[in-house]
Formats: sequence, structure tokens, C-alpha cells
Amino acid sequence: MIDRQTQACAADNLQLYDLIIVGGGMVGAAIACGVAATGMKIAILEAADQEPFWNPESVDPRVSALTEASRLFLDSLNVWHCMQQKRVTSYQQMKVWEADGTGHIEFNCDDVFAENIGHIVENSVTQTALVAQSKSYDNIHWHCGIRIEGISPGLENKAKPGDVQRQVYLQDGRVLQAGLIVAADGARSCLREWGGFETREWDYGHEAIVSTIKSEQPHGGTCWQRFMPTGPLALLPVTVSGDDHYCSIVWSTTPEESARLMSLDATDFCSELSLHFEHKLGRVISCDPRYSFPLRQRHAKRYWQPGLVLAGDAAHTIHPLAGQGVNLGLLDAATLVEELTAAWQRKQPLGIEQTLGKYQRRRMPDNLKMMALMEGFKRLYGPVPLPLRWLRNTGMSLVNNTPSVKKQLLRQALGERDGLPRNAQVHLA
Repeated sequence: MIDRQTQACAADNLQLYDLIIVGGGMVGAAIACGVAATGMKIAILEAADQEPFWNPESVDPRVSALTEASRLFLDSLNVWHCMQQKRVTSYQQMKVWEADGTGHIEFNCDDVFAENIGHIVENSVTQTALVAQSKSYDNIHWHCGIRIEGISPGLENKAKPGDVQRQVYLQDGRVLQAGLIVAADGARSCLREWGGFETREWDYGHEAIVSTIKSEQPHGGTCWQRFMPTGPLALLPVTVSGDDHYCSIVWSTTPEESARLMSLDATDFCSELSLHFEHKLGRVISCDPRYSFPLRQRHAKRYWQPGLVLAGDAAHTIHPLAGQGVNLGLLDAATLVEELTAAWQRKQPLGIEQTLGKYQRRRMPDNLKMMALMEGFKRLYGPVPLPLRWLRNTGMSLVNNTPSVKKQLLRQALGERDGLPRNAQVHLA
């Protein structure tokens, strides 16, 4: 292997940037779009050698329930209108109920005088819109099909006391250098590992099955979720070319049950799904190919080091119980954009504590709160003794009959004010 110092000193190999983002997914592309107006020179390093693709003829099985906070951030990046031109489904109601009992909660956007609660959007819709927007900026440079061999420790910038520089070593021999590297390279982040970030993590003991189904009855702009002893089943509304008989499913269950469900043919799977969903939308007529993946929670104990910061799934992953993973990542992006823009305007180095420490202080409490909430739900709605089942059924019904509590929960579903970019606040009655 070429000596790193020799490699970095070769003028033909060294490329200088103000900001390097590793990972061109939704979070990485959103950060690039958000800071592009500052004029800083930005590199995006993406392992895939092909651009993300959205197929109007089929529904991407990976969808997200975007909150109003996320929508406002995406709108501030000038991508929301592009997403709407593809496929975005708003929902006005949420219906949650308990399999082992009569407990249930129903939310309606009319309760807080809002037009909707949120939007179900295919991940490919969001990503293609962000990538297209990023490529409209001359100061954002994409490097696709890239393999990274490693990163340097923070190198002191002698011209700017207190500043550090970081280098990224590419497999093709090039070296990229910047004052800050953003690790937006996903749950299995190599940069998090190379940076030596400690994490707390554990398996949920669940697998998630995802697919798109067609139902006998229309979805009615409603998100449905049924809690069962083996795990929650969610149906998220998707409208395809004006047809509102489609839903994206996320079925979280034990590995054994997941294996059984995945082994069924399409007809038998649709029958099982209809039964477990209690025929709320009539019969499940058809389903697209199914995919399953294990669920694991992970959280980095800190989000930054000099010249290196974690964002999105590289910093935290949670149970897909309420579809909040992408929202947390987008709010990471929104907050980091604010702090980097402010630092750039003050001519302050990007990779120092005054910039990155504030980002961590703003995002870590919200992320930990959401992770604790999801873990609590997972434990509460798992197999529990009869007295606790009675208590949770009673609690759900009590909340459903307490308008003030329901309104507060609904406001949080729309997106907490503290997580929003300061120039894009949600105004609720």
C-alpha cells in the first residue's frame, strides 16, 4: 500500500474541499443541499455507481411517514414540489388498536385544525429529488462508485490555530481533504468504526417484513397499526395514479414467525395478512415481492470528534414502529445545516467543538427520547402478564377519551417545534 503521507503530498492526488460528505442517501444529500448556498466547496462520496431510481409503475417497498417538520425542511431545500410531482400520499387519520383486548386510539388532523397528520413517501422519491437538486449546484461535486480505504486523524491546520483538517483515502489513490467530514454512510458506518466512536446497541429480537399490498377497500387516508403479542403490524396508505386501494406494510415479528410468513406463497400470505389485520380494509387482494430484515437499535455515545461528525443512521437506528427513523435523520440534517451555515458566516472552522458540540446538544436529547419511547412501546406491547394487558388496554381507551392528551400527542406526531429549522416553524392551532 502507498504510504499515506507520500500519497497525500502528491499534488495530483490531493483534492481540497471545505466539506466532505460520505454517503449520498437522503441525509447526506439533504445536508449538501442545505449548505450549498454558502458557497463552500462540497464533495459527496457515494459507494453506488448508479443514481437512485424511482419507478412510477411500482411502489418502492421502503417508505417513510414524513412529519410536517420533515416536510418543511424538504420544502426549504426546494425539493418538496418535485416529490409531489412523483408520488406523495397525505394521511388525515391514525387508528391504533390492541390485539389482546379492546384498547384503541384514533387521531384525526381536524383535532388540531391541520390539513393532514403527515405524508407517506417512498424513500426513492425523496432521494431522487434531493440528488437532482444537489446536482443543480456548481459547488457540489459527486464522486460515485467510490471505495474508501480509510480516514486520517485530525491534522492541525497551522494557518488557523484550533482548526483541524481531515483526509479521506480512496481506493483509486486519490486523497480528499476538508475541515469537516460528515459520516452519513448508514447504520453500518465505516467512518463511525474508523473514528472509534463507541455505541450502545442491541437486537430487538424482531424482523420486519415490508411490501406493498392492494386491498379490497380504499385506505381512506388512514395509517393503521395493530399491536400483537409477536409485534406490531402497520399499513401505511399509498395512492397510485389516483387509486387509493394500496398500502405499504411493515410487519414486525419474531424471526421464527418472519421465516414462516416469508415462506408462504402470495395467496396464502395475503390471507394471513387479511386475518391478522382483522379485515379492516376487507380482503387483501395482492402483494408485491416481500423483503425482510433484522431490527437492531444503535446509538453512538457521542456524535462528533474534531473534523468528523455523525448524522442519520450512522449516529442512531431505531425500531420502525412509528416510522420515525428518517424523520430523526432529516432533523439531524436540518440542525447540522444550521450550525455549519452559522459557523461559515462567522468564518469559524466547521470541525470544532463550538460548531459540532452545539449540534450534538441539540439533537442527542431528542433522538434518545424517541429511542426510549420506541423501546418502551416495544416492551409494553410484547407478551406481558394479564394485569398489565388490562392496564394498557384501559390506558389506551383513557387517552382516546381525553381530547387534551390526544391533541398533545398529535402535535408531537406533526413534528416538535424544537426540531425544526428556525426559518420553518409549524403553526398549529
